[in-house]
Amino acid sequence: MVFLLIGGIEALIMRLQLARPDQSILGPETYNQIFTMHGMTMIFWYASPILSGFGVPVTFYMFSVSKTVVLLFLFAGTLALGAEPQDLWVCADRNNLPYSNDRQQGFENKLAEMVAHDLGRRLQYVWWPASPIFARKVFRKGACDIIMGIPSKDYDLAQPTQPYYSSSYVFVSKRDRHLPVQSFDDPSLKTVKIGLHVVDDGFTPAAQELASRGIIRNVVGYSIIGNLAKENPSADLIRAVADGDVDVAIAWGPLAGYFAQHASVPLQLTPICAGSVKSSLPVSFAISIGVRQDENVLRQQLDQELARRRDDIHALLESYGIPMTNKGAISRSCK
Repeated sequence: MVFLLIGGIEALIMRLQLARPDQSILGPETYNQIFTMHGMTMIFWYASPILSGFGVPVTFYMFSVSKTVVLLFLFAGTLALGAEPQDLWVCADRNNLPYSNDRQQGFENKLAEMVAHDLGRRLQYVWWPASPIFARKVFRKGACDIIMGIPSKDYDLAQPTQPYYSSSYVFVSKRDRHLPVQSFDDPSLKTVKIGLHVVDDGFTPAAQELASRGIIRNVVGYSIIGNLAKENPSADLIRAVADGDVDVAIAWGPLAGYFAQHASVPLQLTPICAGSVKSSLPVSFAISIGVRQDENVLRQQLDQELARRRDDIHALLESYGIPMTNKGAISRSCK
């Protein structure tokens, strides 16, 4: 009867996990362990002795083994239940808010914690500069399992999950300036001082859009990497707007939204509208978690997790000031 009670407790735990679609009492690996132990408990330690008592032949070898082997079997089952969770290695930048830092304050850090907890895995980090160069050197060699934020399309270094948010480039200006900039075709862009982030290859959609309109001399570049010894170097562009060093900045939405929340003066964010973009380069992107190309099982687990936690993820992103486009939308209309 003792093993009937143990099996019943194991069954109760599994049913509590399955009671609601969003229940997270157990991670997947712990659930599998409980499921396996429940089956072994009921078959080997309850059903077989009961049937034996009614004269039904029991052919399981375990009932002819010594007490020592039985105790070892119980000990092995205890070890399986209390086994250390599998590690989930995440590649992340140690100084790249709002995404991540080594104090795990970024929204990608928080999402990684959520995912690791629900999958029953222990979160570990490989710190690296957020650059495609390091992605090729580090991620492809198997140093980590996932990258928390990659474009959902046209990114050959990793296999994307389903997108968990979409955002766009935005115009950033002081709210009290009431600058009417809404598109790349706005005439005021020819006269105001414009700040842009400069990336590794020197090109961004915003830079190319401005150059195609002859807007070059009044543009100032700010390195998106900046001084690595300085905290939050990518914030320099948004700080330049607040300090009046530039009149308007064009920045990727998550960076702009987060640092605008922490600016010294109120800032206005205006998403770039679709009709203002004449080139083939997009200004809006869907973002996914990236896994290695051969990790289809992990990708499926993450897809399920992102779907189940959709509302929690949306609330997390909103708390960081991330401007999000509607599902399926590229950006707002210029009309």
